[in-house]
This record gives sequence, C-alpha cells and structure tokens, in this order.
Amino acid sequence: MTKNSLKDIRINLMFSRSELARKAGVSPMTIERLEKGEDCRLDTKRKILLALGLTIEDKDKVFN
Repeated sequence: MTKNSLKDIRINLMFSRSELARKAGVSPMTIERLEKGEDCRLDTKRKILLALGLTIEDKDKVFN
C-alpha cells in the first residue's frame, strides 16, 4: 500500500468523506480505504477524480 494525495485534496476542497462518496457514487468506506492507500478499480478512481472536479489526466496527482 502506498500513500496517495486523496485525503489532502479532499480536505483542501473542504469535502467530508461522505460528501465525496455521495458525489462519486461510491461508499464512504471506499474513500476511507483509498485514503489509506488500498487499491481499487480504475472505474472507481475515475468517479472520484470527476467528483473532485479533476480530469483523468490528474490521476497521478491524486493516486501516486
């Protein structure tokens, strides 16, 4: 498991885990697991990027 920037970006945008999860159409547990560095499907990463207002090209800024 590797650390990623998801939690820092989420906090900077002032989103709660639940709010980001709702916007992305995933569970809050999924957000929590990703913030801990666990892996997920590419589709889930795409949903989260879009919910953060980012593009697919920004994936390396969020998911190192």
